Amino acid sequence: MDMTNVIVNYRRFLKRRNYSPHTLKNYLNILRHFVLWVNVPIEEVDHRKVAEYTDHLLSKRLKPSTINFHLVCIRLFYDYLYHEEEIKISNPVRKRSALRMPKPLPRHLRDEEVTVLFDVIRKPRDRAMFKVMLRSGLRVEEVANVSLSDLDLKRNRIFVRSGKGAKDRVVYVSKDARDALLAYLRVRGPCRTDKVFVVEKGPYSGKPVSVRGIQKRMEYYARLTGLTISCHHLRHTMATQMLNADAEVVTIQDLLGHNGINTTERYCSVSNLKVMRDYFRAMEVIMHRSAQAHPVR
Repeated sequence: MDMTNVIVNYRRFLKRRNYSPHTLKNYLNILRHFVLWVNVPIEEVDHRKVAEYTDHLLSKRLKPSTINFHLVCIRLFYDYLYHEEEIKISNPVRKRSALRMPKPLPRHLRDEEVTVLFDVIRKPRDRAMFKVMLRSGLRVEEVANVSLSDLDLKRNRIFVRSGKGAKDRVVYVSKDARDALLAYLRVRGPCRTDKVFVVEKGPYSGKPVSVRGIQKRMEYYARLTGLTISCHHLRHTMATQMLNADAEVVTIQDLLGHNGINTTERYCSVSNLKVMRDYFRAMEVIMHRSAQAHPVR
């Protein structure tokens, strides 16, 4: 089997399936890594070889979620070989190959932590990027991909193109996030790219900021403040704050771009303020009814 041609065809297949460039790159990188590691013809790989590959990834201390993503990519490739290339080989990645996943609750920032973070973010670009994550719930990849034509600040909204799962959606922008965006756009200057957020210094000045570039800025502010924080924590914080402000779960699901409501409902588990408020509000009603039913004599 000519693996070079097969991978080229597989790439075309994924593009036809409308996978995002980011996902496409990840799938193919994992596949190439696997092919090099097994070092045998791909049709000779069996479930034992997949188990050895899993052990190899574990030895590198990769997270279970990352390892399972590797296995999903490999399983999809073998499905492609069977159904599209009509190469009749069994899929060596079994359902039980996946590692058991811990399910930690999403971590959000407390209000005072949000204040500490934004107190040290002085650069207009960084302030705008992270305010949009916090107030609009955008993923880091979505922030990197926002174009000037996607901004509709007169109506306080952003059009998110090809978010996770290649789904478009509209998100809304709070006053402080809008102000941060406008402050940045005033100093951004003309650039050849339509992307909103650009590199400001060095040989790549004026080019779109990368996902890794945004993450590195957050890592810098985490060191500066001593907070344990990532870009995704801002998205979790937005969801939790909206729940605490009595927003409907289905509304938050739509804003975050979640496929299923189960993902969004996980935020309910950490929304203790709302639970506490609902409890005491209900208790007031219960005790009032009890007092009316059994008046003091």
